[in-house]
Amino acid sequence: MAVGNASSVKEFILLGLTQKPELHLPLFFFFLGVYVLSVVGNLGLIVLIVLNPHLHTPMYYFLFNLSFIDFCYSSVITPKMLVGFVKQNIISHAECMTQLFFFAFFVIDECYMLTAMAYDRYAAICKPLLYQVTMSHQACHLMMVGVYVMGFVNAMAHTGSVLKMTFCDGNIINHYMCDVPPLRKLSCTSTSSNELLVFIFVGVNVIIPSLTLFVSYTLILTNILSIHSAEGQSKAFSTCGSHVAAVSLFFGSVAFMYFKPSSVSIDGEKVSTIFYTVVGPMLNPFIYSIRNKDVHIALRKTLKKKIF
Repeated sequence: MAVGNASSVKEFILLGLTQKPELHLPLFFFFLGVYVLSVVGNLGLIVLIVLNPHLHTPMYYFLFNLSFIDFCYSSVITPKMLVGFVKQNIISHAECMTQLFFFAFFVIDECYMLTAMAYDRYAAICKPLLYQVTMSHQACHLMMVGVYVMGFVNAMAHTGSVLKMTFCDGNIINHYMCDVPPLRKLSCTSTSSNELLVFIFVGVNVIIPSLTLFVSYTLILTNILSIHSAEGQSKAFSTCGSHVAAVSLFFGSVAFMYFKPSSVSIDGEKVSTIFYTVVGPMLNPFIYSIRNKDVHIALRKTLKKKIF
């Protein structure tokens, strides 16, 4: 299968997370458990939001989409990673490019989804009287279209840049998935244009959301501190706390991966990637549910309907 009619590589070998055979079985069961929790947590949250009308609000509309993205996101990465723990992990060139496309698509979706959710919290806390107007159905739908369009454009750009690379002889990817940095190391032609493209897109996708998040939460914090009621402050902090935790985990690990010091080893890169490709999608539904009274009520109502 040719890449720009120049590549002789038809398939790649993914080395996986570790080269220590004694760790393969324990890691297989560990990440299998993480994936099961991710699927159950995200699909469960999606079902609760669909079945309970009191959750049909902008906040849970975004949370519904975040859970959908996390479910798809983990399903693109984790099953193939699990294969690498039990046998040699061979992936065809077409499968590799497909995984890269959907990985880029969903990771950018998650980036802008978390940003949209931060804006929703800003509107709810800082502009409560205008919230219904600011976060109208039309506004929410437009924001969602923007999220998915950004994901598609970025995925097309990254995948297109890799398709222009020429892979002559090397086909061993020192990673558990197809990502731009490890694929770039295998290219036998210049990758300077690819590096520039990645730098620009990653910079835009980190800086713009980060600035939006920073401004939103600065205004939110200022507003919360002006609340004289301790109960009101506690409720506001509780509303934003889960989102801050999810944002910190995702953006912290992504920023470390793409703006890391050159001294960081490939194993360090893999561990960093694990946090936002596998661990994050598993934790998000629990982060948003554990202290959420609305979700607890919805869960009780749904269980009662099923039992009785």
